[in-house]
Amino acid sequence: MRTLTHQELLDLVDGAAIFSAGGGGDPEVGHEIVDRLTSSGYTARMVAPSEVPDIAKVVNFACVGATTSLEYDSDAAVKALKILEEHVGFSAFATISVELGGFNTLVAVDVAARHGIPVVDADGAGRSVPEVHLKVYTIDGIPLTPMVVTDVHAKNVVVVRETANAKAAERIARVLAAEWNHSAYTARRILTGAQVKTSPIQLSLSRSIRVGEALRKAAMPLEAVLKETGGFKLFEGIADDVSQRTEEGFTFINARLRGTGEYSKSTVRFAAKNEVLVAYRDEKLAAIAPDIITPVDPEKGKCITAEKIKQGDKLAIIVLPAPQKWRTSKGLEMWRDVLQRAGIAEEYVPAEKLAARRKGCPSPMLM
Repeated sequence: MRTLTHQELLDLVDGAAIFSAGGGGDPEVGHEIVDRLTSSGYTARMVAPSEVPDIAKVVNFACVGATTSLEYDSDAAVKALKILEEHVGFSAFATISVELGGFNTLVAVDVAARHGIPVVDADGAGRSVPEVHLKVYTIDGIPLTPMVVTDVHAKNVVVVRETANAKAAERIARVLAAEWNHSAYTARRILTGAQVKTSPIQLSLSRSIRVGEALRKAAMPLEAVLKETGGFKLFEGIADDVSQRTEEGFTFINARLRGTGEYSKSTVRFAAKNEVLVAYRDEKLAAIAPDIITPVDPEKGKCITAEKIKQGDKLAIIVLPAPQKWRTSKGLEMWRDVLQRAGIAEEYVPAEKLAARRKGCPSPMLM
């Protein structure tokens, strides 16, 4: 069991945001959650998956909705977890983050600390993802329900006992979020301690803390992050065309960047559905989910979430390899469905192979 300091929690925000693909909620809100949590005297504890008893119950907790509409009420979030415990008849040993992101990861930490339990050093995706069912647990056949969905102040509460499949549970949560100003809390996907040791992405929170520390301490933060994550820089430039709309519980963003410096003769455009899903360089496929395409500040290296990008912003685009579980046939099948519904028809090609094609050389190792 590890007690997380205020600085480690801030590093967790910034590090998790690097894996967010421009989604996962605003890191500035994540910082505010950290400040309120520690100033209120709560202690955040993190437990390794190997330390969770096999018969213990662990709850996934997150906010669902459009990235432009996220609000947070700690008391209401804890209430959602308590309602799930009461409905099923158990006490949670810990929470677990459904994904890595500057906001959503910290929500699970905050709820755990305020409920007097730890958060597990793992998550359900190894990145931010646009849909509730899009988690590695679905690959392993772990049910998403029972699930509690509430509005951001827990004035409206829906208990979902069972659904035909995980995708049906996503639709229920998304419709409710859209009805409630595009934002909702969900407590769902109850794991056993035995499942925690095998299904989620292991030790991802401690890895995110290391990335956040590198961003804070390194003389060349972006290079340090790429070394820590095994990623590479795809592009650097200025946003000269950005469009955005929010509907059906999602924020959709399209952006075009004109290159600067060594990239001055190139352009990049990308499409996001909460998270960046695909990027094209000079109109050729350059990266596609599940690989992680994250816009960052080219000097500070910190994530700039897609919904905050404005015309004239200077950006670097980095690409990180997806967790191996997403690169399996089952994982890619789930992503193919999500991409096609977002209007993206391209088939997945690993980012390192696409990079090699641009350079006309054998597939390189990522940094």
